[in-house]
Amino acid sequence: MGNSLSCCLCPNASPKLGRRRGSAEPDCESEVYKAAAGNAVAVAPAAATVEPAELDFAGGEGHHLHHISDREMPEGLALEPNPSDHPSASTLFLSKSQTDVREKRRSNHLNHVSPGQLTKKYSSCSTIFLDDSTVSQPNLRTTVKCMTLAIYYHIKNRDADRSLDIFDERLHPLTREKIPEEYFEHDPEHKFIYRFVHTLFSAAQLTAECAVVTLVYLERLLTYAEIDICPTNWKRIVLGAILLAFKVWDDRAVWNVDYCQILKDVTVEDMNEMERHFLDLLQFNINVPFSVYAKYYFDLRSLADDNNLNVLFTPLSKERAQNLEAISRLCDDKYKDVCRAAMRRSFSADHFFGIRRSNAILS
Repeated sequence: MGNSLSCCLCPNASPKLGRRRGSAEPDCESEVYKAAAGNAVAVAPAAATVEPAELDFAGGEGHHLHHISDREMPEGLALEPNPSDHPSASTLFLSKSQTDVREKRRSNHLNHVSPGQLTKKYSSCSTIFLDDSTVSQPNLRTTVKCMTLAIYYHIKNRDADRSLDIFDERLHPLTREKIPEEYFEHDPEHKFIYRFVHTLFSAAQLTAECAVVTLVYLERLLTYAEIDICPTNWKRIVLGAILLAFKVWDDRAVWNVDYCQILKDVTVEDMNEMERHFLDLLQFNINVPFSVYAKYYFDLRSLADDNNLNVLFTPLSKERAQNLEAISRLCDDKYKDVCRAAMRRSFSADHFFGIRRSNAILS
């Protein structure tokens, strides 16, 4: 995107990729994705080389750069709101969890099961109980536990077993040890999913915000590619979503070989190929608006409340109130700076009618 002659000058130059159905394999032999970089977030190149002399920015109308947020919705997805794109649509994991939550409440009511001692504390006129998690700085342990619980409900209440070969652990194992076939016939428990994700987050020193963005990319993949997360593919799908979320959210040059140090039996070529397919299936839509991020964060908190996850609530003291105020002010200033920078980039792009050269300064 740093090149002034990028494919964004011509929206039709970027390839539009259809959604996959069932076990259809992605076309990984096309020249577009064969040249995609493996150690950085891949970007779709232009369909044809354009010479600088052929571009006439000042001659005609309509030559302007499109922002990524103004891109077209993939065909077929614009009819119904996608939870990973629209803040008003309900998240998939919360919808899938409601079946178990209602069944648990109904069973407790019919069997006259006592809720036991109330561990959740409620605020009163004189005391306010809060945890140490906010939308701008979530608690890492709680967020990862809620995110893995959402993945658990995705696997347990899936519609079918639609998958793709690139995510199949039987074809692309993450370990050299032979895994029995019975392993793929049973849904993994929540604690097993949490242990796998917690190992990656601890070793790579990922933040809690990456956990939220990981879940956004995971549900976007399931919707765009029309696949299900199941016992045979959940590890590789989660790994691909974590890898992409870390690169996009932290905006850091992360090498895929670093993850090969954590998963020692995985080759960097396998990581590169999985990342290219992940971006291909997402149609390179890696944008996560603030409103979508906030929706997923608060839905994860609702999921924790519905499943009685242990969240430590403590009384709000004067010192904690001052710290929360300072954190909010810091995050507010940071977001204002980001918005100003985005407005400056959009302003210069919308009024880009020619290549301007700055005057030379001779000293």
